[in-house]
Amino acid sequence: MNPPVLPPLLDLAGTAVFALTGALLAARLRQTFVTMAFFALVTGVGGGSLRDMLLGAPAFWLHDPWVAPVIFGTALVAWFTPRTWWENELLEWADAAGLAAFAVLGTAKALAYGVAPVPAAVLGVVTGCAGGVARDVIAGVPSIIMRPEIYVTAAALAAVLTVAGSLGGMPDAATWALAWVAGFGVRGAAIRWKLALPAYREAQD
Repeated sequence: MNPPVLPPLLDLAGTAVFALTGALLAARLRQTFVTMAFFALVTGVGGGSLRDMLLGAPAFWLHDPWVAPVIFGTALVAWFTPRTWWENELLEWADAAGLAAFAVLGTAKALAYGVAPVPAAVLGVVTGCAGGVARDVIAGVPSIIMRPEIYVTAAALAAVLTVAGSLGGMPDAATWALAWVAGFGVRGAAIRWKLALPAYREAQD
């Protein structure tokens, strides 16, 4: 079958934002530029690569000549700008933007490849979370998904709204924009107000 045509700018934007989070984490850890660029690469393409592998699709970043330059350009920006620009919660906000973008795109691409709605949404969540998980594991820091604050839930909301808009016949652009805003908004609210889901508590005898 012919590969579905999806807006390449959405993939590129999500990749750039996630690459920035990888570069910023390396900067916080005071790593070399080579390490920073590696973190940017792994974080930027991790989720999309896993998505394409599971779909049996060509790896998006191997066939788009802009992906690698954008990733390494992002690493250069992080390297040559003052750390004070990136302090506070900017890493978390950048990650929220990438999370929502990749959750939407992962779901949309799965639907375009004929995946059923529920598995498509699940793949969207995996796509959104995988890059950040790989980044944290390589850095040796606690993974964001192991914290109680809302994260996967935000990706799930973006993925479900993408499916709902597609099934409802909404225009793709409107569906993706609404889903991204919702996912980013929920994750942003969790960052701003420290919202978290209740943790498991073992029942007492």
